[in-house]
Amino acid sequence: MDDGLQVGTVELGTAGPLALGPGAVVFTADNLAAKVIALAVDAPDRGPAGDGPVDVADLDVRIGALLGCDADDVVIRDLLVQRGSGDVLLSVQRGRGDTGTAVLLRLRRDDASIEEVPLVDVPTASWSLTDAPAIDDERVDARVGLPDEGEEFTYGELTFRLVKEPVRTSTVTDMAYVDGELLVAGLSNEEFASKLRRIAFPFVGAGQDSNLEIFHVSHGKWETAAPIRTFVPYADGASVLAAYTCTPVVHFPMADLGAGSKAVGRTVAELGAVNTPLDMATYRDADGEHLLVANTTHGLLKISCADIDAQTPLTEPREPVGVPREASDLEGIVRLANLDDRHVLVLQRADGHHHLRTVKTESL
Repeated sequence: MDDGLQVGTVELGTAGPLALGPGAVVFTADNLAAKVIALAVDAPDRGPAGDGPVDVADLDVRIGALLGCDADDVVIRDLLVQRGSGDVLLSVQRGRGDTGTAVLLRLRRDDASIEEVPLVDVPTASWSLTDAPAIDDERVDARVGLPDEGEEFTYGELTFRLVKEPVRTSTVTDMAYVDGELLVAGLSNEEFASKLRRIAFPFVGAGQDSNLEIFHVSHGKWETAAPIRTFVPYADGASVLAAYTCTPVVHFPMADLGAGSKAVGRTVAELGAVNTPLDMATYRDADGEHLLVANTTHGLLKISCADIDAQTPLTEPREPVGVPREASDLEGIVRLANLDDRHVLVLQRADGHHHLRTVKTESL
């Protein structure tokens, strides 16, 4: 296919979410520049070495050694498993705040070595998000943070970290490629700021977008300003499942997500207040399809997709919390990626560092 890419240099101001595109294409986002970027990343055939489990302890320490910084200055924003090679691609911020720099790294599946993905003289294209919040927009996006983020607050018997950042930093919160379109969740410069954008790839035309409205069970009200934190394509791309801070899980049919529309989601679960969803993945086994939700407060959560399909919308603050869920004993999971049909790759925070681990789905 003609992917519309031309040889050039990829300049990343901030590390953002990653998504696999068609062929060798990988998508990332730069919220500082308010754009999404496509680039071709070679996928060498690793042979049998590209099929085994991935288990790497102290990943942040190893990345820091490569980049010449302390592990505390390594922020792993996202990861994915590359088709063909089986390598793990990592979106990484070196340093925090305005002095940070973004890099794209490859963890080789054959020998677990780490190297930078070239960003010079590579096939690339970008799409500017013209409705992004301005750099000087005074609005703030708040979320429950990880142990090394934000400020400490106490709410009742709970003590937690609260992160407050300019809304510009949430221009793109997550992405996925489905049926020729890049789906981009995040915030806009509009009053009803929560948005999901549909951008045709190759990057042509005007794109489509929808303002999103959801019922937030723990807040007891309809909301249009909170961004999707993470989402997954669902029902073979016919819809998406999205999760928000404090922690509604919401279903959106793709048919409702169109040019200039307002899409009202079906809230199917409330996973608890004072909690931020960090990543989601789905997998199938003999019992059907399941959704996994990594989050800041609970162990890794597992939900049956059959229960999601049967759930009537949650529209009252005193309704039950929606679909049943199982909390695993896997604590500190901050990122998820499908490794193969029977395994998921997790990035786990433990003992002050981040580790890559392969988990059998049959154990969940």
